[in-house]
Amino acid sequence: MGMVLILFLAMFSLDVFESGLTISQIAIGLFMHNIPVLVLLAILIISWKHEIVGGVAFILAGLLYILALVIRTEFEWYMLSWSVIISGPAFIVGILFFINWFKKKNYKDIPKK
Repeated sequence: MGMVLILFLAMFSLDVFESGLTISQIAIGLFMHNIPVLVLLAILIISWKHEIVGGVAFILAGLLYILALVIRTEFEWYMLSWSVIISGPAFIVGILFFINWFKKKNYKDIPKK
């Protein structure tokens, strides 16, 4: 699910392709739009080994998106409903990482025969 979320966010960077832009302008635009994607990709790679990192980071990413929306725009309450489209999957991925970490931690505590 983390990979699907990252691909979904990367899809929004495709709006940099406009006529009249040079290749370097397009490359810079793609890089700037994909900084959050690259950060989440690095977090996902680390999270495959350490699930607690993914749980904390993806939930914080969802909260950070909502906070940025509230601070950077003239906030209206209806904006929360469409911010769930991005922050909701991040929360779900974070919760799934926490569940996996908790189950793995409890499985290690079971004595082996």
